[in-house]
Amino acid sequence: MAIVLGPNRYGKAETRVVRVSRDGDAHRIKDLSVSVSLSGDMDEVHLSGDNSAVLPTDSQKNTVFAFARQHGIGEIEDFALLLARHFVDSQRAVAHARVEIHEYGWDRIAGPHSFVRDGGEVRTALVHSDGTGGAESVVSGLTDLVVLKSTGSEFHGFAEDAYTTLAPTGDRILATAVTARWRYRALGAPWGESYRAARAALLGAFAGTHSLSLQQTLYQMGRRVLGERPEICEVRMAMPNKHHFLVDLKPFGLDNDNEVYFAADRPYGLIEGSVLIDDAPDAPSAWV
Repeated sequence: MAIVLGPNRYGKAETRVVRVSRDGDAHRIKDLSVSVSLSGDMDEVHLSGDNSAVLPTDSQKNTVFAFARQHGIGEIEDFALLLARHFVDSQRAVAHARVEIHEYGWDRIAGPHSFVRDGGEVRTALVHSDGTGGAESVVSGLTDLVVLKSTGSEFHGFAEDAYTTLAPTGDRILATAVTARWRYRALGAPWGESYRAARAALLGAFAGTHSLSLQQTLYQMGRRVLGERPEICEVRMAMPNKHHFLVDLKPFGLDNDNEVYFAADRPYGLIEGSVLIDDAPDAPSAWV
């Protein structure tokens, strides 16, 4: 029996970079968390401790800061591609770069220089690159998009066993925090426009679907994105069911006609699924 080194990668995780664009009177803020992972001809660092193929993770962090100054930060997909191609193109031992970016939004208050942190979802981008001219993929998305329907949701007709205590319902609160990621057919999509339209499609489908299950709602949300954005070929979602339980107020002589709920944070149901076009190109590494 032989012991061998398996797949490996390394990099600098969660570099926080804030770029203030001071062009004109009104400033603009881009607030990112950037994670880089590199892989390639790096067996010897594991097998013998030879670091000659290793670009220090500190250098990767510094590259993020330097590129933010030299190139600015527009759409996070473009910034991720720029970084990924740089690391592969500039380092002989690096064959593949993975760059993941989370963007935190800031909304302008009064005046051109004051902002309040957007308390909503986080925009995400995940790029894989084998360097300029090589294989590349882009997955965009969002996380922590918290949504709720106060009616228009049912859950009944489910399987039961000896341990089932949940009562069927024809009217319940449906709430979740959506994590959605979508893959593009090709590079060069209008990243910002696609993000805004996909987000709007997710919200529109959630609000417009009379839900018989969170699974059904997930599918309709994915269908809406694919139906409205031809540049997107697959959507993957994770949606925890943020349970709201009707409080029994009978001990206090009160009725409760679907008005007072207890919001439980755990345990929770976790619904995951993907919706894709049947001719979507394969992308074995795009999601990880």
